[in-house]
Amino acid sequence: MASTKSFVYGIVLGLLGIILFSSKAVMVKLAYQYQIDAVSVLLLRMLFSFPFYLGIAIFSKPRNQGVALVKKDYAWVFILGFVGYYLSSYFDFVGLVYIKASLERIILFLYPTIVIFFNKVFLKQPVSRNQIYAIVLTYVGIIIAFWNEVVISGSDTYLGGLFILLCAITYAVYISGSGWLIPKFGVLKFTAYVMIVSCICVFVHYGIANTFDILNYPWQVYLLGFLIAIFATVIPSFLVSASIKMISSSNFAVIAAVGPISTIILAAIFLNEKLTWLQLLGAFAVIIGISLVSLNRKK
Repeated sequence: MASTKSFVYGIVLGLLGIILFSSKAVMVKLAYQYQIDAVSVLLLRMLFSFPFYLGIAIFSKPRNQGVALVKKDYAWVFILGFVGYYLSSYFDFVGLVYIKASLERIILFLYPTIVIFFNKVFLKQPVSRNQIYAIVLTYVGIIIAFWNEVVISGSDTYLGGLFILLCAITYAVYISGSGWLIPKFGVLKFTAYVMIVSCICVFVHYGIANTFDILNYPWQVYLLGFLIAIFATVIPSFLVSASIKMISSSNFAVIAAVGPISTIILAAIFLNEKLTWLQLLGAFAVIIGISLVSLNRKK
């Protein structure tokens, strides 16, 4: 019974984390209305997030796993923080300059198929025929939704789509690596460590490319930066890590189908974004395909 309760609790945490993460794209698009660049929004996100992650890293209870950590483990934490959160976030924020928040989430939702590719290449895990069919359905859905947006919005959609695809690839690296590192470090410390790495990378990036005055924006930008940091970064990052630990990354990928749906709804409410029926059909194909892929991985 305890195991069943833990599984249900993990699903609830995962759903809440996914919905909160989905709100990020909408709030970033709202911030862009004030003529702020992608790096500055990313900086505000990390500036407001950093104290929370630093405090958790320092004051959270040490892990009680009986597992000895080695230098290689910390090296992987750095790699995942750099690739899975810093690069992934940067690609995401730049891509959102060019495409809709709802389309961003649909493309980003490809990451489970990329995880399967990584597992096939690096871990030699087999890919079933049903998985191949589901993956084909997923990419057909992406092509439908993306091509229709190119017709509507123009060639800039290609550039935005490329950045979001890079975001999906780098996030897949994080998902692939986090599953075996979380038990070693514990949810709180692992999440705090990778996010601290990401924050420092963003600070260095801004320091090198400092061509914008971060203190010269309307108050709404700083409010949005705070909301992105707390409700679309800090809280969901811990919820997702806890969910992955409790229900496994494969099960988490199944419930992640809520992400595109919640983003489409939020974007319609706050950004007045509208997807065509053809794009909704493509989004539906993506969601069904990824769900089938993830369900197959559970077996």
